[in-house]
Formats: sequence, structure tokens, C-alpha cells
Amino acid sequence: MQLSEIFNKVRNNERITRAEGLTLLQKAELLDLGDLANEIRFRKNPKPCVTFVVDTNPNYTNICNVDCIFCAFYRHEGEDGEYTYSVDHMIQKFKEVAANGVTTVLLQGGVNPKLPFEYYVEMVERTVKEVPEVMPHFFSTSEIIGMSQVSGFTIQEVLQRLWDAGQRTIPGGGAEILSDRVKKKISSLKGTSADWLNVMREAHRIGFKTTATMMYGHIETDEDIIEHLESIRRLQDETHGFTAFIPWSFKPGNTPLEKIIPHYATPTRYLQIIAISRIYLDNFQHIQASWFSEGKKIGQIALHFGGDDFGGTLYEENVHAAANFVNKTNTNEVIQLIQDAGFIPAQRTTLYEILKVHEKVKAAC
Repeated sequence: MQLSEIFNKVRNNERITRAEGLTLLQKAELLDLGDLANEIRFRKNPKPCVTFVVDTNPNYTNICNVDCIFCAFYRHEGEDGEYTYSVDHMIQKFKEVAANGVTTVLLQGGVNPKLPFEYYVEMVERTVKEVPEVMPHFFSTSEIIGMSQVSGFTIQEVLQRLWDAGQRTIPGGGAEILSDRVKKKISSLKGTSADWLNVMREAHRIGFKTTATMMYGHIETDEDIIEHLESIRRLQDETHGFTAFIPWSFKPGNTPLEKIIPHYATPTRYLQIIAISRIYLDNFQHIQASWFSEGKKIGQIALHFGGDDFGGTLYEENVHAAANFVNKTNTNEVIQLIQDAGFIPAQRTTLYEILKVHEKVKAAC
């Protein structure tokens, strides 16, 4: 099919196939792709508002036994720099950030087999009871699989216990690229694409809302990217449990994979990914543009390539920092960046409920 025919198909609100998505990714001009994605963005989210969340991303442990070669963050038990914090320590951290206006805590760690399942349940229960100002957006699929292995509970039972403790959302980490060809090379101990999808499926069935993520810019091919998008689009058709899609590029610093992939993915590639995601993921409401992983200017441009959300303020972040990649901001700067990009900033919750519109003349976002 010719590019013009695929563009017309999208504009007619028809779903494109894998082959058509691959054609767009490989052959469409960047600005044409961006224009089409922006058109779809405003079809799904008609108001000129860009959302963001005031959040933080601390870690409770960096001990991990899955040894992903793209990760600079993890340590083995007994190595220099390894740590595991108590629940008391983390709750105190949450109270401190809540006092500074944080409403979401995105909590992740390594897969630490020494931590009992009760540790995680206590973390959720105490957060809900003692720091009700923040939403516990806790634990990647890898950690949940680890909880199942340690406790002997099924994935469904683990998720139900977390739900009963008060958790309602789960971050999308651990997906990387949903291609087993890739996973065998960069995260062979982490499980298959089906494992990630199964945790998300079970979570959605219980009632959790989750995000979907993708880390690209390493050994994947264009075909792998489309396979990833197809997998999450199919699951969204089934469960309708994803709130947003969040892609970011691999950061090689201090990772074993740095020897093979020493460079960052280009800004052009990021804009391609944002645009093709908006076009292909026709059942996703929100696509997140990242000031953090790609830089503030590219994050702003991505808002014109299909993105409608600017992510979080990230009061604390350690995983990218371990790879020598650090961007920092604050709530006021995020508001200014969104305004300078030509949009109305709207602070949201983890579930995309609008808390506050930052505009002299209040708009309905």
C-alpha cells in the first residue's frame, strides 16, 4: 500500500495493520508523520491542554538478580553500593515529598529475593493509611513476578493482595521491547514478552489501571517496535486497562550494553516513535512526551508530534542517573515549558484526573 493510502486510512479512522505501520515508520517523512499524529492527538484530546503530574521516583532496593545488560542501576547482594531500605524509611520519604506537593510516588526497585512478600504489602498499606496525599504507583511487572516466586502465590493472588492493601495503579516498567528475540539478548533472566503481558492482563482484570512503556534505541529493529505496539494494542482491545503509552530511549552509560551500543538514539528517532505510537495505538487515550529522557526542547517538540502529556516532575530519580544521564526540573518550569510549547498546562493525578489548570483565563481541560 502506498503512503498516501495509509495516511487516508488513518484519517478515515481506520485501523492500520502491522505492515502499514512498518511502512509509515520506515518511509514516511518525519514532518508528514508528525502532522498526522498531531491530527489524531486532537481528535482524541480536542482541548489545547497538556497534562503533567507532580511525582517522584524513589527506589527501595537496588539489589537485583535478573542482570539486564541495559541497566546500570542494579547491584548484587554484598557488592559496593547495594542497599535495601526499610518500610519505615520509605514512608518517611513519602511524607517528605507529600509536604512538597507530590501526588504520585512511582516506586520501583530491583528484584530482590531476600524481601518477603509481606514487605510489599506493608509498603502499600502504610502508604495508603499514613500518606493519603499520594497515590502508590508501585512495582514493575518484574517485581510482581519476583513476589510470586518468593511467596508461592500466583500472579493473580499477588495482585489481589496488593489491591486489597489499597494499590490501584501499576507502572509499565519491565517491558523494554516486547520481542522475545530482543529479550533473550538484553534481559534473558527477566521473562518473556508473554510474562509482561500476562501480569498486565491479570492486573487489568482485577481493576488496576496501568501504563505501557517501551525502551528503544539498542538492538531492536523496526519490526520489533511494531511487534511491541501490536502487542499492547491487542491487550488494550481486550482489557482497556492502559491509561497511557510512554516510550523512552536507551541510555548506555555504565551499562554492559554500552560496549555494543555506545550512543544515544537521535531526537529524530524519538519524534518518529512518538508519532507512530499515536497513529498505531488507536485505542490509547494518552501518549507521554518526555522532557526527562530526551531533553526539554525535544519533549516540547514531541507535544506537536502526537504527545498530549508531559510526564512527571520527578522529584527524585536514580535509574537514569546511574547511567550518567540527568535532567532535572520543577513544577514551575514544567508549567512554563508547556506554555512555551503553545499549550495550557493541567496538573493531573496518576489516573489522568485534572487537579488544576495553570492558565490566567481558566480553561476546561
